[in-house]
Amino acid sequence: MTTGLKMPSSYYMQLINAFPPRPITDDAELLATQARINAILDRSPLTQDDQDYLKVLGTLVYEYEERTEVFPRLTGLALLKLLMTEMNLLPQDLVPILEDESIVDGILSGAVQPSKLQVQQLATFFRVSPQSLEMRSRV
Repeated sequence: MTTGLKMPSSYYMQLINAFPPRPITDDAELLATQARINAILDRSPLTQDDQDYLKVLGTLVYEYEERTEVFPRLTGLALLKLLMTEMNLLPQDLVPILEDESIVDGILSGAVQPSKLQVQQLATFFRVSPQSLEMRSRV
C-alpha cells in the first residue's frame, strides 16, 4: 500500500485527460504545451489543481528547453553591456568603479582595453568571473 499520495480530484483528472503530460520531443509539442499553459493561465482564479498541473507542464517545457536551446556565451564587452542593461545601469554608474568617465566611455565604445585591475573591479561589482569580462583587442 502506498502512503502519502492522495487521490487526484476529478477536475485534475480532466486536465490530465484533456492534455496528457508527456516528455516534449520537438518544437510542435513545445508549442502545443505552451498553448495549453497559456489557456490555463487565462482562467481566473487558478485552483490548486490548475497550479499543480501547470508545474508539471512547466517542468516539461524547462527540460525540453534545457536540452535543445543553445544560448550564446557572452563575454567581454557584450557581457558588460548586457549586465548593465539587466541592472538598469548607465555609463556614469560605472564611474565610481573605474574612476574616470573617459575610461568608462572608452571601454564601452571598445576603443580602450580595460586593465587587469579594472576587469577585476568590474567582475567584483557584477559578481562574475574576471575571465568572462576580459576583452580581446581588435586586430
